[in-house]
Amino acid sequence: QVQLVESGGGLVQAGGSLRLSCAASGRTLSGYAMGWVRQAPGKEREFVAAIIWNVGSTHYADSVKGRFTISRDNAKNTVYLQMNSLKPGDTAVYYCAVSNWRSIVAGRSDYWGQGTQVTVSS
Repeated sequence: QVQLVESGGGLVQAGGSLRLSCAASGRTLSGYAMGWVRQAPGKEREFVAAIIWNVGSTHYADSVKGRFTISRDNAKNTVYLQMNSLKPGDTAVYYCAVSNWRSIVAGRSDYWGQGTQVTVSS
């Protein structure tokens, strides 16, 4: 089992920045990817970004490329999502995910965090 604890959501004006964190515990992340999936009201879950834990390679949704950066701290078993140039369309609940990277890209995961709300006002 993997436990995921997220932090860092909030309310920000368009053009602003937020940094999300997700700390994992319970088992090794070797062989997994960690990432973020978001869900806006009335919409399905949507892939945001993922990082393959062992090698550090990253994947991004087209809608966030150039604005969001995913990174990891191996020693802390923590993944970060730096979100810059935020837009109202980024408003959603952001969920941390641990799975293989293809599943995360498909909006699925073996393990989920509790979710953190990000609201971007215009």
